[in-house]
Amino acid sequence: MSVRTARGALAATLVAAAVTATALTAPATAAPGPGPAATAAAAEDRAGGRHDATRRAVEEVVRSGVPGVLAQARDRHGVWNGSAGVADRTTGRERLPNDRYRVGSITKTFVATVVLQLEAEGRLDLDDSVEKWLPGVVRGNGHDGREITVRQLLNHTSGIYNVTADPGFQAKVFGPDFLHHRYDTWTPRQLVALAMEHAPAFAPGSSWDYSNTNYVLAGMLVEKVTGRPYGEAVERRLLKPLGLRATSVPGTDARMPRPSGRAYSTLGADPADPATRIHDVTELNPSIAGAAGEMISTNADLQKFLRALLTGRLLPQQQMKELTRTVPTGADRAGEGYGLGLMSTELSCGKKVWGHTGGIHGSGSLVLATRSGDHTLAANANGDWAGDTSRIAEAEFCG
Repeated sequence: MSVRTARGALAATLVAAAVTATALTAPATAAPGPGPAATAAAAEDRAGGRHDATRRAVEEVVRSGVPGVLAQARDRHGVWNGSAGVADRTTGRERLPNDRYRVGSITKTFVATVVLQLEAEGRLDLDDSVEKWLPGVVRGNGHDGREITVRQLLNHTSGIYNVTADPGFQAKVFGPDFLHHRYDTWTPRQLVALAMEHAPAFAPGSSWDYSNTNYVLAGMLVEKVTGRPYGEAVERRLLKPLGLRATSVPGTDARMPRPSGRAYSTLGADPADPATRIHDVTELNPSIAGAAGEMISTNADLQKFLRALLTGRLLPQQQMKELTRTVPTGADRAGEGYGLGLMSTELSCGKKVWGHTGGIHGSGSLVLATRSGDHTLAANANGDWAGDTSRIAEAEFCG
């Protein structure tokens, strides 16, 4: 669940692939060809050519080794759907435009929006200390919730240790041991307590570092303020008003709602090794990510949400300013900034897009839009060992 360079951020798989921080090569298996949605898109491209580059980029990601890719773009001309490869390596079922998938850290954008709504209602302040709402929770090994603000949780300037970097957690959750622990439940307090066993990355507010612990805490904060689980706040405030019927906060439910394909991982093994197995990791207890990355959605719902957010339908003007006030993410990430659960990235053609990336076992996703919200893109890859979905964004917005 980590953000990388400007272009790499678009491709980050924010749990499994990003935690290993390894550039993995494609497996030896041959990549399937384009699905029917991509074929239909090709006919559209011959007529107008508007998404030809995007279609080719989708196919290229599958050729790099991912079993299947699904993309959808919306602009003033309408909706385009593209797919390549398969949703299920066993049956050969192709990916469908309305397939649901795990969105990983795109969850953070939903959570940050709820926190900002609560601020707009006067129920909390971004400059409140974490200690005010979660007394005694952020303590130990140099962590001090009295010195960390809600704002610093949301923009990753808190310095709090990233729980998914913990070696023991990685061994149990991201390696072969995952197969024995995929149904384990992790409570938010367990995740935070594990992070507190390590020293902070830096003093609060002095730098930037992506930490999933920040958003586990943000979910706990929403629960403390509202008296209800954060997922209920997301559903009541965002999903129902926007009619996002294919989007859900699964909690501890390991199953995927239908329609959906499968999700695949090598669990950190070298995909270039002929002996490496590709595992079906579709079922998992999403409490391993919680408010930092557990949600499920579709390309259409993600774009609808981001468009509503960027056009001011969900937040008042003051909170919109806070949402889009970015901090630099590092000298090696020129053109990239992080706001409150929202990332801005400058593409190679100079265009700036806003949104987030996400990843969890066997699933790498992105949702991006122009600041006006009039051009959006969402995409998902159902394998976490290969493929650079940033090329899809480059093709759609710059091609």
